[in-house]
Amino acid sequence: MEEEVNIASTIIDSINSIFQTLFSSIDMSISYILDEVTFIDSSILDTSYFSSIFGRSSSSGILLISNSLIFGFLLYYATRLLLSHLLITQVERPSSFVLKLVFYAICMNCSLFICERLIFFNDIICSFIREIGGNLFGSSISFSNLFDKINSIIVVEETNFNLFSIDGILKSFLSVSLMNLAFTYSIRFILIKVFVLIAPFAFLSLSNQATSSFFKAWFKCFICLLLVQIFIAFILVIIFSMDFNPNDSLSKFLICGSIFSLIKANDLVRQFLGGISTDISTGMRNLSSVLKT
Repeated sequence: MEEEVNIASTIIDSINSIFQTLFSSIDMSISYILDEVTFIDSSILDTSYFSSIFGRSSSSGILLISNSLIFGFLLYYATRLLLSHLLITQVERPSSFVLKLVFYAICMNCSLFICERLIFFNDIICSFIREIGGNLFGSSISFSNLFDKINSIIVVEETNFNLFSIDGILKSFLSVSLMNLAFTYSIRFILIKVFVLIAPFAFLSLSNQATSSFFKAWFKCFICLLLVQIFIAFILVIIFSMDFNPNDSLSKFLICGSIFSLIKANDLVRQFLGGISTDISTGMRNLSSVLKT
């Protein structure tokens, strides 16, 4: 009997040791990643690879393709104008169409600058909110400091970690949730770059009423992705404003709820403004529904 107890104790100690090492690794790695992929600025568009894909001039990269589409829009309008005389239908005046096409063609070639300014102003507002929070509560508003706050509330000692205790279960939930945050905000980081790449086509689509809905969809998704950053800053300020007690169970559940609200930040912004979801679970459900159909 005593031997069976020793075996069970050894197994539990091994499991605790494995998960303690795993959680420590997550704490050391994820906090830096979250700060990098969440609080982005216009520097994410300054890489040489991105510039090569987008195009350093109107005769290279994505800009070359989008500028070539101008002739396609002209051909489309010319065809519609010819058919309007045959079918006796109304189309916009040639001078109006040409002026509009020239204006949006200029916007198209300046789309990288426009997107950079949008990202820049979004980062300014986000940094302003974080700075105010930092001055009020005496701590930098960041995920790195959030990890320190979590570890001070849910105390997990290296020599006395128990996965099957309340603290151990909550720590497991937090670690999995933080991994989810890292994947979710990494997806957002990539999607912002993707939407900048298709920005020239979005601006050019405004020159034709039949394709203008593409710009509206693009703009809504792009703004939604940017505003998530501001919403996250507000949530972090609220978290740092709360007085958590490591000896109070309510504080431990509140910090878990705070992390969950960070996970749902994109969905909340999307419900208010529309846009695209970067939540992994939502994406998997959408993918499974598509496969079933």
